Order: sequence, then structure tokens, then C-alpha cells
Amino acid sequence: MIKLKSDEEIECIRKAGEIVSKTLSLIGERIRAGMATYELDKIAKDFIIKNKAKPAFKGYRGFPRNICVSIDSVIVHGIPDKKTFLKEGNIVGVDVGVEVGGYFADSAYTFSVGNVKGPAKKLIQVTKEALYRGIDKAKAGSRLGDISFSIQDYVESRGFSVVRDFVGHGVGYELHEDPEVPNFGRPNSGVRLESGMVLAIEPMVNEGAYYTEVLDDGWTVVTKDGSLSCHFEHTICITNRGPDVLTKWQKEMC
Repeated sequence: MIKLKSDEEIECIRKAGEIVSKTLSLIGERIRAGMATYELDKIAKDFIIKNKAKPAFKGYRGFPRNICVSIDSVIVHGIPDKKTFLKEGNIVGVDVGVEVGGYFADSAYTFSVGNVKGPAKKLIQVTKEALYRGIDKAKAGSRLGDISFSIQDYVESRGFSVVRDFVGHGVGYELHEDPEVPNFGRPNSGVRLESGMVLAIEPMVNEGAYYTEVLDDGWTVVTKDGSLSCHFEHTICITNRGPDVLTKWQKEMC
């Protein structure tokens, strides 16, 4: 069931979104080659708690850390640890969820470690642009499939693929709500978008084929062919004036 949010509730979600955005900005300032992914998790946790909020991922369905850190061929849900170190040339997807006063927001950003060139740089650019193309279609009166098709059409026209097994979602009262927001689909299909819907739009784009595999830890999702993957995400609200991004990034960080 899709739950519409009031103006007051949307402002509460925006407060959570601001902390998400600031957390990602801080990670963008600190990320460097040689860091253990656990360090990024600690930076995020400390900042979120300092701002009187809660990391939404910790303990969610048993997830063991505060954020997700996904390197190169890891699509989503990478678990930070003390044994995995960032290297020059890595692309690193960082997914952050925050709860403030019972309201949730969620955003992801893929960072470059050092100088990233060629296909990896193009993959990042295309995935970010796909996110904004999807957001542009998130208008009251349109349909969910308009968002999905816009993302898929752009990504595939650039020679990449969109992941099918994992999708965006509603968010706000809970971390994951209805509806699912696929990154593939047909225009003018799916539910009608209404003012007050809050959605997490999150293209996950692979350099190679869209097939995925979950590792033995039960969380880490990788590309089946070992190709690079990229992930960007915003929490947005549908309004009669157009889409309202509730997790606006402080700056472009890649």
C-alpha cells in the first residue's frame, strides 16, 4: 500500500535527508586510497549520531554496519570491514540511510578514488545523468513506468545495462515502502504518481551484463561477469510543482 505524506511529514523526511547529504559530503572529503572501508563506516556513524539521528541500515534485516560501501564490481550492499582497503582508481558506491524522529531518507553516491578514466568515468557520468533523467519524470499525473523507462532508455543508449534484481522504493515512514521503483520498464505504465508520494530513485548500472550474484555473506551483490557497477540515489517527493529532491547533495563530488 502506498502511503502519501503530508507537508509536515515531508519536512521531517527532508531533515533526515539533509543529514544523509551532509554525511555523503563528509565522506567525499575524507575518502582516499589506503583507507579501510570500516573507516568510512565510522565517519558516517559518528557524524549521524552527533546530529541526533540514527543510522537506518544498522540491524536492518540483520545488516551489520551503518552504511553500505560497494567497490568496483560490487553493485550494492557491500559490508564495510577492516580488511578491505581502497585503492587508486577504485569507484566506490556509498549508500547512507538516516532516521530522524521516526522518518527515513536514503541516498547513494559513487565516488572516484584518485584519478578514474575511460569506461569507469563514463559509467559514473551516465549513471548520475540517468538518476536525474528519472527524477525529471517524477511528476504528479505521470506514471511510475515513465521514471523507469527514462532511466533504462538512457543507460542502454550509452552501452550499459540496468540491474533488474534490485530496484528503488518508497521511503519515509519506513526505510523500504511501496511502491517498488524499477530502473527498467515501459512508459505510461504502473501506478499513477500523486503529490505526497516519497520515492527513493536509484539507478544501479553495470558496465557489462545486468546479471547479479549475492556472495556468501548474504548481503554483498556483485556483477555476475565481474564488470564495474555504479549506483546513485536520491529520495524525492512528488509535488504538483514537480519533483522535490529531499537529499540534495552539498556539492558534486565526482
